[in-house]
Amino acid sequence: MELRNQVALLVGAGDAIGAAVARRFALGGYKVCIARRDAAKSDGLIAELKAEGCEVHAFGVDARQESEVQALFARVEDNIGPIEVCLFNAGSNVKKPLLETDAKLFLKSWELACFAGFLVGREAARYMTKRGHGTLLFTGATASMRGSSGFAAFSSAKFGLRAVAQAMARELGPKNIHVAHLVIDAGVDSAAIHARMKAASGIDASKIPPDSLTKTGSIADAYWFVHRQTRDGWSHELDLRPAVEKW
Repeated sequence: MELRNQVALLVGAGDAIGAAVARRFALGGYKVCIARRDAAKSDGLIAELKAEGCEVHAFGVDARQESEVQALFARVEDNIGPIEVCLFNAGSNVKKPLLETDAKLFLKSWELACFAGFLVGREAARYMTKRGHGTLLFTGATASMRGSSGFAAFSSAKFGLRAVAQAMARELGPKNIHVAHLVIDAGVDSAAIHARMKAASGIDASKIPPDSLTKTGSIADAYWFVHRQTRDGWSHELDLRPAVEKW
């Protein structure tokens, strides 16, 4: 199958990591499908990549809804092409003191960061196993590895997603489906993180030391590297952090 007929489907593809991965795979020759709750938010990225001669599509989907996830995969497979790569990048990074974390917040965090990942991974596997190949990618975080103060909801969801990815890797690897989980143990160099740092400590983005945040392009390159690995040397889990990050 020629590369130009293959699809990279990115679910939970926002303006930071998701957009960078979309650029990397689109410029690498894939048809790219960007799925997020509000598809219109990707209009600028779509225009940018189409100007580069790439084929890119945007879809609106609530990844917590099984029927919407199933409809998304069917629509992409039937109308655009076979999904060779699927990234689950949705998150729910919320920090709340334990006594302020109500049941609704906890459940919402789990639904978005864990349950939705299960739904997306399962649907990708339905199509990939029929063809006998494919790559499933999951975005993790520091919270995937340890629970910190104020992150009971988020950490539980990211721990759960990591477990889902491991279980999928062990089941699907023998079927030639590469499942990988990327732990981003760092702040991501993005507008959202800049705003959060400004609110928390008054630090302006221009004052942040060089290379102290992980660039979205570096994350996208890591995903591209993992996807391109030969099956005699697959990675399941990679961790990324800047040199100055304490770990």
